[in-house]
Amino acid sequence: MIIATAGHVDHGKTTLVRALTGVDTDRLPEEKKRGLTIDIGFAYQDVAGDGAANSEAGGGTVMGFVDVPGHERFVKNMLAGVASIDFALLVVAADDGVMPQTEEHLAILGLLGIKQGAVAITKIDRVEPERVLAVKNQVTALLAPTPLAGSPLFPVSGELGTGMAELQQYLETAARRHAARDGGVDRGHFRLSIDRAFTVPGAGLIVTGAVFSGRVAVGDRLILASHGKTEGIEARVRGLRALDREAEIGRAGQRCAINIAGADLHQSVVSRGDWLLAEPIHAPVRKFDARVRVLDSEARPLAHWTPVHLHLAAADVTGRIAVLGDRNIMPGEDALAQLVLDAPIGALFGDRFILRDQSAQRTLAGGVVIDPFPPHRGRARPERLAMLGAMETEAPDAALIAMLAVSNNGANNGVNLSQFAQTRNLTEAEAANLRQMDGQIVLAASNGDLALSLTRWQQIEQAILAALAAWHEKQPEAVGPNDNALRTALMSAPAPASAPVPAPILLAAAIGHLVDQRAIVRDGMSLRLPSHSPRPSDSDLALWKAVALILEEGGIRPPRVRELAEELKMDHKRLEAFMQRCARQGRLMAVAPNRFFPPAAVRELAEVVERLCAAAPEDGFTAATFKNDTGIGRNVAIEVLEFFDTSGLTRRQGNVRYLRRPAAAVFGEN
Repeated sequence: MIIATAGHVDHGKTTLVRALTGVDTDRLPEEKKRGLTIDIGFAYQDVAGDGAANSEAGGGTVMGFVDVPGHERFVKNMLAGVASIDFALLVVAADDGVMPQTEEHLAILGLLGIKQGAVAITKIDRVEPERVLAVKNQVTALLAPTPLAGSPLFPVSGELGTGMAELQQYLETAARRHAARDGGVDRGHFRLSIDRAFTVPGAGLIVTGAVFSGRVAVGDRLILASHGKTEGIEARVRGLRALDREAEIGRAGQRCAINIAGADLHQSVVSRGDWLLAEPIHAPVRKFDARVRVLDSEARPLAHWTPVHLHLAAADVTGRIAVLGDRNIMPGEDALAQLVLDAPIGALFGDRFILRDQSAQRTLAGGVVIDPFPPHRGRARPERLAMLGAMETEAPDAALIAMLAVSNNGANNGVNLSQFAQTRNLTEAEAANLRQMDGQIVLAASNGDLALSLTRWQQIEQAILAALAAWHEKQPEAVGPNDNALRTALMSAPAPASAPVPAPILLAAAIGHLVDQRAIVRDGMSLRLPSHSPRPSDSDLALWKAVALILEEGGIRPPRVRELAEELKMDHKRLEAFMQRCARQGRLMAVAPNRFFPPAAVRELAEVVERLCAAAPEDGFTAATFKNDTGIGRNVAIEVLEFFDTSGLTRRQGNVRYLRRPAAAVFGEN
């Protein structure tokens, strides 16, 4: 069990820990010189008489103490120490009584959700018994509206040892209960919040911190994620200590010191606030959605776009708060908000955080992370707020069910299962169990499988089939629409409010699933119902043979319609109408009003785009680069690229284009 002290400066926290453990947690020369705790310190103690050996940690039940500074200038360090603890030991001096940092530290503990604790009334040897009683009453009243209400109070003297046996016994009993309740279950991937890093001669780099989830063993390969950076550094575990003991593994709820090695690792690249974690959950973000609660003690509401200091785990990052409902959050109330940060940070569902003011002088609020991967737009739309309400559900299976239900009512992208598992820090086995839940269907998509409720899936399926049937009825000579034309048809078709048009990624996944199930047929670049057979006229078939021969010779630079009409010695308008019929039938693609391409030529050019983007995914490519690579001439290159933009293959930004979707997803397989 990890126990953190809390309380005002000079109330005897360090003396109390020394009396309990025999360890002086003030390790810095300046701390010893000034008699003032500046940074967090650590001490460990075996629970007396505990015989429940733990072979993994190398001993029985252990209490780990985190001694935090009480001075207002070092609240940042205090926050790093209490980020992941099990038990709070609030310290109040009998001579001073409740002081400003007593109240602020207690508020921080409440915002972090700490519900187990005790209070040590220290320095009782310096005051009369009446004063001790008065301070006890004062503290009891202070705790009453907090999660620590009813915590036991222990009058003690760390210097004389008075009352220490009773406090020690209570802490040991709480530690045994915690160990029994914990049960040794390690959920999720490994994740350690780093609060110290140093080098040991002969061993190398050591990082220490609290393990938030999972377990780690010697030989494991992890990622060092530096806050403020998006790229991680590969690290290998060479050795570890758990709760200050040599150990075979480290696990959630412990403090660990881990000896790591890697080609790019040295002490200068590690700082307080970094994470050491498993690769699947390395996903730094610059914004996340959360539930934020403002302290009762605040004099005014927390306004939209207020600059703040965010403290999450051991990290401290500046940013702003965007309130998602009303424009502010009243004191004592909570609301949905988005934290927009000045630097990337590691955050997952359920992480608790503290918000302090711009000057880092006052604690304003705290909260819990809901979604570390919010959408780029529409953060305050009603359907998004409804989705966040569903995402707040704590149990993963219940949350997924709630999110699928919300998806039926307008938030129509489904649930990305890979992102859901990463957000919730689910292992592969835990995520696989969710895929087997009843009442859903899982569709393969380009950025991760999508889960839909069966109700929503049936809506989409019926809409696609109805749109294809209507298309065939209006254009019986055509094969059917391509993917983009089908989406346009769905957008123009009347639909109930409960069945919105699927987003492009969901529509692509649904089409792929229906094709796999043979409910629809992909015929070249077109989609059709299995029962539909386009039948061109005999005259069109004869003309097609002549046109196809000329287009095949033209390759990726087919002639314009007027040039083709001159070669065939026929009316230009008549040939243009024929070419349009061929496009509706899926034989040709209308790249421009005066130029039609065979599907094979379009796919060949699309593959060039994919190759150019793969060579420089961040830089994209220009029309000149495309022209030079294909040799098709500037005007034709511009026509083709504009066609690719409207088809959804590419995205233009200024003079540069980027790949939006794979060619196979837009134009079908070769």
